[in-house]
Amino acid sequence: MAETPAVEMKKTLGLTGLTSNAMALIAPGAFLWLTFFIQATTGVTGPSMWMGVIAALLLCLSTAVCYAEMAKLYPGTGSSYYFAEQAFLSRERSWKYARISKFIVGWASHLYYWIYPGVMVGTMGIVIGYLAGTLDPSFMSASNPGILFMMGVAVVFAFAVAYIAYRGANASTGVNLGINVIQIVALMIFSVMALGYRMNHPTGSVAYQFDSTSGEAYSYEFKTTTATVGGVAAGTIVRDASGVPLPELDAAGKPVPYHISYPEKDASGNFLSHPSAKSVVSPHHISWVFIQATVAILILVGFESVTSMGGEAKNAKRDIPIAVITSLLLQGVVFYCFEYFCANYFLNSGYTMQSASGSAAPIGDMMVVVGDAVFGPGHGRIFMLAEAFTVVLALIGTTLSCMNTGARVTYAMGKDQEVSGRFGSLHKKTLTPHQAVWTMALISAIVGCIAVSLVFCDGGAPAASAIAALPHGLLSSFGYFSHDRMAALPNSLLTVTLASNFGTFVLYALSCTLCMVAYHKHPKFSFVRHMAIPIFGLCANLACMAFYLVGPFMGYGTKMEPLLALAIAAIWAIFGAFHFLTSSKRAGKSALIEARPARP
Repeated sequence: MAETPAVEMKKTLGLTGLTSNAMALIAPGAFLWLTFFIQATTGVTGPSMWMGVIAALLLCLSTAVCYAEMAKLYPGTGSSYYFAEQAFLSRERSWKYARISKFIVGWASHLYYWIYPGVMVGTMGIVIGYLAGTLDPSFMSASNPGILFMMGVAVVFAFAVAYIAYRGANASTGVNLGINVIQIVALMIFSVMALGYRMNHPTGSVAYQFDSTSGEAYSYEFKTTTATVGGVAAGTIVRDASGVPLPELDAAGKPVPYHISYPEKDASGNFLSHPSAKSVVSPHHISWVFIQATVAILILVGFESVTSMGGEAKNAKRDIPIAVITSLLLQGVVFYCFEYFCANYFLNSGYTMQSASGSAAPIGDMMVVVGDAVFGPGHGRIFMLAEAFTVVLALIGTTLSCMNTGARVTYAMGKDQEVSGRFGSLHKKTLTPHQAVWTMALISAIVGCIAVSLVFCDGGAPAASAIAALPHGLLSSFGYFSHDRMAALPNSLLTVTLASNFGTFVLYALSCTLCMVAYHKHPKFSFVRHMAIPIFGLCANLACMAFYLVGPFMGYGTKMEPLLALAIAAIWAIFGAFHFLTSSKRAGKSALIEARPARP
């Protein structure tokens, strides 16, 4: 027999292993590449991208303190789900609400933990599609990869990562530790190069402009002509037989050099670039900051993942609180703030925010430009491919870490018979919650396919000329419609990202509340750590959730995606209530605990 509920997890993780698992989920390598693209498609709010990251960081830091404080009291497997039960059981009057509170927390966490890996596997599909198009433009467009191709990659990646998770925490930790070092070094190198590019190319100097069709950067002005595409007259770049843009020639027959500038907006009012460093770090509009924060939260979540590994920690009470705070400070404060500043400061007339919103990998495009500038023409692509390899590694690490966390929360609910009991068993050899792991693999594959199905719709809809230039084939052009039709549809990647993030905000708001409950009248109560900080975190999470509804009606950011994300969350909540009531009735359980369990 391959499994038995009696098998227990082994305590193998020290502080380094716990911190590495959390840092892998926050992965700055994966998320600078991924989330910059998503944030670029959020309408007019692009100028506030850096401040959105700061707002999300403050929210996460306040929530991280709550997790760290609860981990000191309740080291165990299940994260917030376990905390919810223990916090209420410790109360003299409200202990009877322990079951319903932990179910609400556990169910809400699944909106985050079951969708988030799907976002990651969808992103892997986009990254591999971008790389395939870069290596062979005749097969696929790098800026707009084939939908079916990306879906295929997402499915394979979901089950490959699930296999690593199935093998156990030690295998996962070793992978994550190596990935953390590689991705951090690689992205810091790019960030320094991007900063240097901006500083060494003042307005009017000769620089590079990026061409999305050929996937290369050129230091000359492109020759253009007027052509009719889809019944609309538009300026079109003249290209040679291999797709390379031809240069505009001067009177002497020489290519006209490209001179860089830093325009803030175009004639239609669309944001293009930051005219100064001050513009990068300015909020511009407080509502834009909140909209950006609702997406930016994706890059910072994960610090809480180690609280689900209490059953595998050697010294849970000491190491888990340290790992929670350390992982967030290192990744969020030290790396993300710098990387996001450099990427935003880099934007220029040769590669604008509008260019970023229409590309599958704007950070990859930027790497081509700065690589050509530093290593010489034609070498930018090689630099980008080397950096992209580290992004692939980072995606493996972050998906693996989230699967590990989500599977352990599902495992804890399975042990309590709040979901199917099969989820509450461990594999006899690997000692992992394998049923939960493989279920998450299937869900991740499905969500990943949905995420890439309409990834270039709404604000990221490609121009008619770009659609016409796509290589024809089932794997390269299927799923692309007219520009107008794609612009009218919601962006699927942004939608599932916002749905996952909404689950995050709900979970974090509940966790801040639990911290206050856990330490109410506790001998170690601290007003700052157990009241002021949790209240700030609770309010910040509620404010971000409110903008899902307020933002669209006030005209901030995109409209369709936040409302669709709210609909997904509402359906999940209704299904959860139905499941709780029906399963309780079948099992003969009461929603409220009738007899207080003995405290250990």
